[in-house]
Amino acid sequence: MSKKIEIISMPHPGHFICANDCKFFMNTYVNGYIVSTVGEYWPDYRIRKIIAESKKIEVIGEGDSWNADYMKKIGFEDIGYNRKYETMVFRAKKSEESCCPYIALNFSDLEFYGYNDAGAAFAGHNNMIKKYSEIDKKIAKTLRDKLSN
Repeated sequence: MSKKIEIISMPHPGHFICANDCKFFMNTYVNGYIVSTVGEYWPDYRIRKIIAESKKIEVIGEGDSWNADYMKKIGFEDIGYNRKYETMVFRAKKSEESCCPYIALNFSDLEFYGYNDAGAAFAGHNNMIKKYSEIDKKIAKTLRDKLSN
């Protein structure tokens, strides 16, 4: 008899205070855990303008052409030290919200990985889903209980 594994993809970023400005995010519940990956941080125009000025890079054009020139010359911003993407794993709890059935219990990450390209971030996220889907629920509960004490 095989064990039932619950995996739920959720439509919102699972962590990172500026996640609303990220173009890449994956947020998955698996076996009592949240696997959250974010990246491609694209801050507000005013912030990008300050960044370009601080780097002494002249970005030309207006609107979409300014954005395209910025992307060509600077690209997405790091979301942390030397990384454009990151995956974190958190313990999960049921959510009171109607959209996502689970949210992070707290934001003390159990695992963390940083990446600099979308392919690696996608693969890393899926590797964590696989890893946590293979954890027996009883073992997972025991680990969660030990970690919370």
